[in-house]
Parts: sequence; structure tokens; C-alpha cells
Amino acid sequence: MTTSIGVVKESEPGEHRVAVVPAVIPRLRDLGCEVLVENDAGTGAFLPDSAYTEVGAVPVAGAELYERADVLACVRPPSGDQVPRMRRGQVLVGMLEPLADPDLFRALAERGVEAVSLDLLPRTLSRAQSMDALTSQASIAGYKAALVAADAYGRYFPMLMTAAGTAKPAQVLVLGVGVAGLSAIGTARRLGAQVTGYDIRPETRDEVHSMGARFLDLAGVSVGSGEGGYARALSESERDAQQEALQQRIGEFDVVITTALVPGRKPPLLVTREALKGMRPGSVVVDLAAGPRGGNVEGSEPDRSVLIADGVRLIGAGNLPSSMAPGASAAYARNIAALLAHLVRDGAPRLDLDDEILAATVVTSGGQVRIGGGAR
Repeated sequence: MTTSIGVVKESEPGEHRVAVVPAVIPRLRDLGCEVLVENDAGTGAFLPDSAYTEVGAVPVAGAELYERADVLACVRPPSGDQVPRMRRGQVLVGMLEPLADPDLFRALAERGVEAVSLDLLPRTLSRAQSMDALTSQASIAGYKAALVAADAYGRYFPMLMTAAGTAKPAQVLVLGVGVAGLSAIGTARRLGAQVTGYDIRPETRDEVHSMGARFLDLAGVSVGSGEGGYARALSESERDAQQEALQQRIGEFDVVITTALVPGRKPPLLVTREALKGMRPGSVVVDLAAGPRGGNVEGSEPDRSVLIADGVRLIGAGNLPSSMAPGASAAYARNIAALLAHLVRDGAPRLDLDDEILAATVVTSGGQVRIGGGAR
């Protein structure tokens, strides 16, 4: 028996990534899988259909893909137009954001689709690290955020001594010391900026120092980690104390990069409009959490760069991995291939809900909606 893997062309505007790249197709074929690729699925990542044909994949029209594929691989959640094309027993694999759109998953369950969402994968499972798509994409987002900030900032990031005088290094603050935050810190440091990091989890201090950056101390603001390595939700008084403390310090920095994103939930508000007023004209703020549910910075909008009245550039950058589609797709495809190697047994996909990885990531099964037990 041969399992057909169908690589879906992304439908969301501005999404250029593809779930499977040619480099991983030999690995999927070694599993006994046939790989079908929807026509032009990889063009946003500069991967023409011919690149897939060369490694044994078969480009097909969308209708044929949905008809023949046993497993559908995607990056983002399917659109309302795509769901009716799916059939009972098909397995859908991607970063499906099940907490954001319950109606979508009720529709998938009604059609009998078995949905597996990589963004529910527990980071505490060491054997699942190769499948951790959130981490691979967050690392890219943090890297790109520092480049976006440097491009928008009207001065040098490093200290430069020239015949015309000395340019001081940019002062960069990174809020949130997860994967994206550490990547942003490392990149800003390599660009020559003086970097400070901040997170409400006190154990992140050592991680910031290990990157050669300083840790921002906010008196009276410290919260232990919650489940899965994330900070627990702040109480109203803790949130107010954090915002007030940040407001007093944020004017010290030329560039602020915010990275506090909670999958499926509204991002915490870290930087208020009042705090932005305290920044110098020409400063830059990049909000990696900007999206439909808000962001870390008051007034940020996804995929928009605005110059607010006080001369501060505010950039909503909620989908930076898509702007690096070739690299982001390559990393994500390795995550997908690792999951499929775990999922496909004896030539067929097996959703063993007693397995801790699948128990955490399977969202719909047997016509029912379920949310896995893994903490993110």
C-alpha cells in the first residue's frame, strides 16, 4: 500500500511558503510515499514545478490533489473554500491554529478529516524537536525582525569611527526571550548594536547574558514560568506594573523588538501609546506579535509600517517567515518530513492517540473535535 502525500498551494494572501520542498521528497519516497504537488505550490518560494518533477514528485491540478491524496500537507490553516474539497479519512497536517478558529475545526470534523496541528507540539518532548515548526519559524522571524529594524532605523547599528566623526551604536531592546527573542538578540548583536533583553521569567536572565546582551531589570516585575516553558498569564495588577515599568525605561532605546506571542491567544500588550511617546524621533519598533488578535504594541497593525505623530516608526510584522519563504519553507519541510516519518507506518498514516506526540497534536479525529494535551 502506498500513501499519497499532497502538497497544498497556500491560499492566504501574502503567504509565500510551501509545506514540502524538493530536498525532502527523497526522504518521503523512502517511506513508501507518493508525493503530489499542487500546480505552482512552490512558486512563492522560488520552487517551480520542474524542481519537484526532478526528484520524483508529481505536479497535479488542485482537484486531482484533493481527490488522490491520503495526507494533505500545508503551512497555514485551510480556507473555507478548501475544506469542502477534503474527504473523509484524509489527514491534514500543518500549523492549523486550532484555538483561533473553532468553527473551522468543527467543519473539518463534520467532513471526517483527521487534522494534525504542529503548533500544538509540546516543546518538552525531546524526541519531537525535529518536528517543532513553531521553533523553526520563530527563529527565522527573530532573525528577520532585526534586519527589518536595522533597515528602518535611519542610523548605524554598530559603532563606527570615521574621519567625519564617531557614530554611536544603536541601543536595541528585545522584549520576550523565547526562540524569536534570542534569535533577534543574536542578530542585532552581530550587526553591532548594543542589545538588552527582557522577559518576565527570571530564568531567562542567564540566556540573555549568554548571548552577550544585558538584561533589563524592572523593579517589582517577575513571574515564574507556566506550562511548556511559557510565562503564565499575568494578573491585571502584574500587567499594569509591567507596562508602567516599561514605560519608564523604553525611551532609553533606539529600537524595540517585541516577540511575546502566545499561540492561539491574544498577545500580551507590552508597549502602550504613552510608552511610545517617550521614545526619541527616528526610533523604530517592530512588533512580531501583530495580527488579527492584536499585538504587543498598542496601535500596531499586521503588515503595516506607520510613522506615528512623535516620529516613531511602528512596524507590524506578524508573518516575517513568509518574507524569507525559501529558507522558512526548507526548515518547515524538515519538520513536516519528521512528523510524517512518525505518522506513516507500513505504507499508511496511523493516528495512534495513545502516542504522546499525536495525542497532543491531533485536533479532529473520528468526526470529533479534540484538543491535544500538549502545553504550548
